[in-house]
Amino acid sequence: MPERLFSDDPSSADAPKKAKGALFADYTGEFPLPRVLRDKQTAPEDETSAARPRRGAGGPAPAWLRTGRPALHELMRNRRQALMALGGGAVAIGGLGSGAAAVLGRPETGGDDFVKTGNGGGNVSPQEAGSFSNRDSSYTSGQGDLNDLGASGLADTPSAAAVAAMRATPRFPSPLNRDPVLHLLRRCTFGPTQADVAAVKQLGIDAWLDQQLDPANIPDPVADAALKATPTVTMASAADIRAAVKENDNKAMYELSRAVIARQIWSTRQLFEVMVDFWNNHLNITSPFDGGWDTRVPYDVNVIRKHALGKFSDMLIASARDPAMMRYLDNTSSDRRNVNENYGRELLELHTVGIDGGYNEKDVRNSAYLMTGRTATRDGTFRYEQGRHWTGAVKVLGFQHANKSAKDGLAVGDAYLMYLATHPSTARYIARKLAVRFVCDTPPQSLVDRLAKTYQESGSAVVPVLKVLFRSLEFWIAAGLKTRRPLENFVATARVVGTRPGGDMAKALEDLYNFTRKLGQPPLGWDPPDGYPDVATAWSSAAGMLETWNAHRAFVQGQWKGLSNPKADTLVTQPSATLATYLDVLCNRLIFQPMKPAERDALIKFLGAKPETRVTDSNLGGKLPNLAPLVLDSVYHALR
Repeated sequence: MPERLFSDDPSSADAPKKAKGALFADYTGEFPLPRVLRDKQTAPEDETSAARPRRGAGGPAPAWLRTGRPALHELMRNRRQALMALGGGAVAIGGLGSGAAAVLGRPETGGDDFVKTGNGGGNVSPQEAGSFSNRDSSYTSGQGDLNDLGASGLADTPSAAAVAAMRATPRFPSPLNRDPVLHLLRRCTFGPTQADVAAVKQLGIDAWLDQQLDPANIPDPVADAALKATPTVTMASAADIRAAVKENDNKAMYELSRAVIARQIWSTRQLFEVMVDFWNNHLNITSPFDGGWDTRVPYDVNVIRKHALGKFSDMLIASARDPAMMRYLDNTSSDRRNVNENYGRELLELHTVGIDGGYNEKDVRNSAYLMTGRTATRDGTFRYEQGRHWTGAVKVLGFQHANKSAKDGLAVGDAYLMYLATHPSTARYIARKLAVRFVCDTPPQSLVDRLAKTYQESGSAVVPVLKVLFRSLEFWIAAGLKTRRPLENFVATARVVGTRPGGDMAKALEDLYNFTRKLGQPPLGWDPPDGYPDVATAWSSAAGMLETWNAHRAFVQGQWKGLSNPKADTLVTQPSATLATYLDVLCNRLIFQPMKPAERDALIKFLGAKPETRVTDSNLGGKLPNLAPLVLDSVYHALR
């Protein structure tokens, strides 16, 4: 276990020293450092054990989640939580028996208004009831859309957009260097490296992006070598998983979570991995989860990674035919006599049109009816059972179908999914999430509209949307307007320091994974179905910051066993006459820019020296391993 510079006890004697505070004293921007939503996560003693709490089955929402949230949004969360906890016992309309659901839930019975939400009954949409349009907006409510970042519009190429944005003045300046190459790498990778900077400068911005958008033609030897420690992660069927691990053994799911770290640190297909992370949060299935021991890895292979740069419609249809999704959102317990609304609701709220897409409770029930019959077998395969499919006329938003024959239920469901995938509200919902991911927490509406238009014109294809995004001036003017989440900061540190795979990758990845649990963001570890938040205000806490700082020390000081850890004195190879020059070289190596003079002076004070002090030892007499982490602790490494 890495030695910790700071303890969890804020009153302890080894709390952050005043020199560290000085590094942040002059920065007054609105970009808080990451916060963990759950300060402590304790790994089970046996990670391969099948014993795991059901997703979302915890206690009431914490105070930070409830603050400022409309009552119905809280009600919806609790209702979903209860349905998920009940599993097979839950019905389409919570609280009623299966018989009542089957009878009263049918549109022809006239019983579609018995779920009361406000004064309008079951036909009130979540948006009309005052719910936030999405989970991220519940954190950013009151900030508004940043409709003027200082530059807007569309250029012919990404490089032309970068040049045009550089000529403009950002409305929200940040301490980060506006160098387009660095900005591109901060957003399209999990953190720049010296090799990445050289590659973009050699190829050019446009060619580098084209290369990254064609990942199949990029060799990936380092990540491939690291993944030998997680042999199950490329298995595309439950049968393969079952042949490799014991029944109900979570080994494959833990290997998948650890492989995420390896791929994010060492893959040369960085933009692809960024999009894999994006879609894993959009169509979230936590790993591990109860019932995923043989299906979660194939879901990653066949749904997320296969379609990450393809069409969203293909990905959505694949997810709706995937046994992991059927188990995770309890569609395995839904049939015509006992309809479980869980998957039907999340299909609308989280996967496609979003809360402000205009659907109501009647739509949710019809959505659940359309998905009945889709299930997972005991051997981990998807199966459509027509005897379980609910028949009868259905209408969800603008989709209508007689749905008369159970044998046609799978095809009807696919038609419904295609309708949702290409719906204008889905286009806006996904476009906004992409803008939040790549631009800023409250992106300009004009950018969202531009991306949504491309999404619809391309039939939900992802690459055309990304190409328009990278040709948008809003992308290039937004340097420093995103905060790295804990896992992103962790991975970016490993990348910039130069940590490489070593002799015991199984042990190393286990240790790295366990540390991300301390950060509050283990890969694929978000239990509810809405995925990890992607806005700064969701991640600011003292405990999370301390754990992040401890990670910086672990990487710089080479404390991870089983990895190839470069020595700290290799960070500065360029001769430096004075300490002030030396610090500029060190900062350029770790954060790709010098610090402001006042911040640099704080580091010099920490060393007990003066700017003009002559440097005769690149290791600063053994002080560099404690100095370099302070550079990574600064706001420059926290933003992207």
